[in-house]
Amino acid sequence: MTRELDTTRKSIVSGEVKEIEHLLRFTEAEGLLIPDFQKKFAGKGVYVENSISTLKKAIEKKLFSKFYKKNLNENMELITQVEKIMKKKGLDSINISRKAGILITGFEKVREVIIHDKAAFLLEAKDAGDDGHNKIISLAKEIEIFSLYTIEELDRALDKTNTVHIAFKKSPMAKTVHKDFMKLKNFLEN
Repeated sequence: MTRELDTTRKSIVSGEVKEIEHLLRFTEAEGLLIPDFQKKFAGKGVYVENSISTLKKAIEKKLFSKFYKKNLNENMELITQVEKIMKKKGLDSINISRKAGILITGFEKVREVIIHDKAAFLLEAKDAGDDGHNKIISLAKEIEIFSLYTIEELDRALDKTNTVHIAFKKSPMAKTVHKDFMKLKNFLEN
């Protein structure tokens, strides 16, 4: 008899039970609160909704300290730390996509992927110029466009210069990258 894994947890902020993919996991070790999104640390995890505003509420109300029944390092630096972790995960996914050959950069090459219906989704630098942005919008039509990183961040991740537009070719790997981008986008926008 196989036992089904429970993929839901209760948020300490809302009290709602949600799928783990919509939550952020934290754990406590030696009085420190640690973001533990990969569930690598031993101990009881605590969950909050994947959003800046919810994490901020948890910190302001000292809900982590209440949950663990000890005084923890709950401060707004935790929000910055979580954002950095999530952004790094996305940048790592970009780099792996490049190595796997599903990532296309440069406006003309991205345009070709869109025209031939091979783009799963697009990534555009947050600081892209209006002209290029408007051209991509008109080409993309129904294709989702993420704006999560600056040109400088993308350049560093890909070891390129002036990376503004990226297309991810339809593939199983693109679905994983999309999931990482959605998690970051939801965190930043909610």
